[in-house]
Formats: sequence, C-alpha cells, structure tokens
Amino acid sequence: MDNLHHIVVVGGGAGGLELVTSLGNKLGKKRKARITLVDSGLTHVWKPLLHEVASGSLDANANEINYRAHARKHHYEFQLGRMSGLDRAAKKLTIAPFRDEDGAEVVPERHISYDTLVIAVGSTANDFGTPGAQDNCLFLDSLKQARRFHKLMLNAFLRKNHEALQGTEHTLNITIIGAGATGVELAAELRLASRELPVYGMNHLQASDVSISVIEAADRILPALPARLSAAATRELEHQKVRVLAGQPVSEVRETSIIMKDGTELPSEMTIWAAGIKAPAFLADLEGLEVNRSNQLVVEQTLQTTQDADIFALGDCAACPQPDSDRPVPPRAQAAHQQADTLFKTLCNRLDGGKAVPFVYNDHGSLINFSRYTTVGNLMGNLSGRSMYIEGKVARLFYLSLYRMHQVALHGVLRTGIIWLMDRISRAMHPRLKLH
Repeated sequence: MDNLHHIVVVGGGAGGLELVTSLGNKLGKKRKARITLVDSGLTHVWKPLLHEVASGSLDANANEINYRAHARKHHYEFQLGRMSGLDRAAKKLTIAPFRDEDGAEVVPERHISYDTLVIAVGSTANDFGTPGAQDNCLFLDSLKQARRFHKLMLNAFLRKNHEALQGTEHTLNITIIGAGATGVELAAELRLASRELPVYGMNHLQASDVSISVIEAADRILPALPARLSAAATRELEHQKVRVLAGQPVSEVRETSIIMKDGTELPSEMTIWAAGIKAPAFLADLEGLEVNRSNQLVVEQTLQTTQDADIFALGDCAACPQPDSDRPVPPRAQAAHQQADTLFKTLCNRLDGGKAVPFVYNDHGSLINFSRYTTVGNLMGNLSGRSMYIEGKVARLFYLSLYRMHQVALHGVLRTGIIWLMDRISRAMHPRLKLH
C-alpha cells in the first residue's frame, strides 16, 4: 500500500464522502491507489437536513453514516481528526490531537503523507462580526450543534408549558436571523413542532404561544433565488403564522433580545444565526494557498488550487470560477455533488497521466421545503435554459429525490431502496417528532 498513489480527502461532507466512495470503489478496490478520508467526526449526516434534526422532524441516529463502517464497505481508509496544518514541500498534512469530552488526549498530533490532497471541509456560519452573535446565537453548522438546539428547544417548550399551567406569561419568542433556504425551512419546521408537541403531553402550550420570526437584511427573503420563489415563500411563511421581517439588518444580539439597525428591540429567547457562510479560518494559513475574503480556497476551473496543482478543493470551501461569469460557483449541495463527479474523473485521469477535467456548474434549480405543509421551487430546463415554477406534491417529490440521489451515490440503488423501506416502517412505528 505504501507504494500506491495516496489520495487524501479532508472533510466527509456531501462532496467529500461521495468522492471517496467513488474513488474507493474504482481505485481502492483494485489496489490502483490508496484512498484516505480525514474528518473530525465519526458520522455523516447530509447537511441540508440539519434543520430537521434541530426541530426533531428527523432522527439523526437513523440517518447518519458511520465513516469506519462505510470505509470498510467501499475500500478506503478513515482517519479521525481535524486538519490543523500543511507542509506542501514534504506533502504532509497535520492532524490535531484528538481529545475526549473531558479534554484528555486520546491520540496525539500526527502527520499524513499524500500524493494528491483534496480539501472539502465545507463552511461555517458567517456572523459578519455582529456584536453578541457568537455568545447569544445558536448555529446549525454541525450535527452536534443541531442536537444541542433540539435539546434546548424541548426544554424551552417544557418550561413554557409549565408557565402556562401556572397561569403566568408563557410566550416563547424564537428568532431566525437570515432568510436563505436554511432559515426559511427551519421556520416551517419549528412551526410544525409548535403544533405537534402539544399532542405529546405539552397540552397547556398552544402553537399561538410560540412566536417565530425570520429576519433578513436584504429587501426580500431568499434573495439569491428568483423573485417569484421568494414571493411564494413569503406567502407560505405568513400563512403558517411566521413573522417575516425583510430589509431589517441586525446590529446587535443580546441574551434575550435583538437590536435592529433602526434601534428597534425585539424580544428573543432563542436566536438562531442562519445568515451567510464562510470557510473555516484555518484555510487562510495553509502555506500560502490563495484564499478570498470568506476564507475560501481560490481554485482554477479544474478545482486545483492556484498555488499547488497537487491540491484540490471542492464544495463550500472552494471559490471556483465559471465561464462567462464574474461570480464563483454558489455554495450549494448540488454544486458539491457535481464537483465530486468531475474531480473523480480528474483523479482517475491523473493516475493514467491524463489531464484534469474542467468543472462546469449546471444549475438544476432550487427547492424550498416547508416541512409537511408544502414545497415550492423552480427547475431549470437543460435545453431551453428557462426555469419552471413548481409547488405542492410534485415539488415535494423532487425535493425528496435530492436526498435519495445522495444516498444512491453513497450506497447504490439496492441499498438505497432498502433504506427507503426502513424509513417508511420507522415513520409508521415512531412519533412524528423526536421527543428526547
């Protein structure tokens, strides 16, 4: 194995995990290359589903993939740890010491040699330096954060239910800062939770006692998507009794309130930050690799970093140019999926002395899911280049297919079919919300 070309992929998100799965099945299985995945966690959950984990609509335990088990099935190696440094000359990356929950060191700092390095570490929320955001906001960048949010939400509902029983003031004010896809979908999921939890014993608290607000600095929600989609999303949120505040920048986040730019103070006992993203800060210090203002690694259209042809980047942490456009590829799950496919072809070519494949992003449209209420979106026509607006059951079907496509890339068609059947059985046997 030491004599084989070593491809190291850092980051087991959607793009990184799909890439090592394809490489393992193609190259690792036939001993044509050694494939290693590095990630700071033991399991993978598709990031677009984290807001459902946070609200309790999705049981992460039933939907997470264990890296070690997956690696064994798909012929790659897994290393647990967080990348903390890089030696480009020696072609080695540094993995920070791994510590347990008490801070005790389990595995010391170590180094991994590579021939080809792929960085796919995703993104984190960008609070733009807003005072109080880091101390007083909840974030949904990881499964750990989503699970913490879920526990805090259940405790908040329980507390307000008790206050209602005592006849005291019991309004729960929840505010989501940022009305992109995550913020909008989370608002719908929280409204569902406010209507479902009273069914499971919290019957002194009514859905009307839970005030949910979505704040967006731009003049409309979903500002990156077509105006028609934004308008439909606004109507649906308002129909679900979610307060929409567009054109309202936040200047400060306090423990129990939010201060708007115009000085207005809004009460908020649970505040979630979902506005903007940036790549992890450590990328800015990787031996001179070029980054932009959001810490994204600047790459060529081939996904190779501008300073090192043996280092690639994909997904949210990469700023990839596109022909006839002055904007890089948008940080979306479909982009990471397409980049993984392109990079798989490039890395296979490299072993045979072939050329890198340029990445061309194909926008297939956008879908916004309002929990079990409805789904709206637009689909891009490959031939006409025009978008088609869809909503309701048809849009919901397309939305669900996105996750199944991700599962097919990781497990194949047969296993995905079995997983789908198990999901149906699980939903029939368990409560509609995760209650613990």
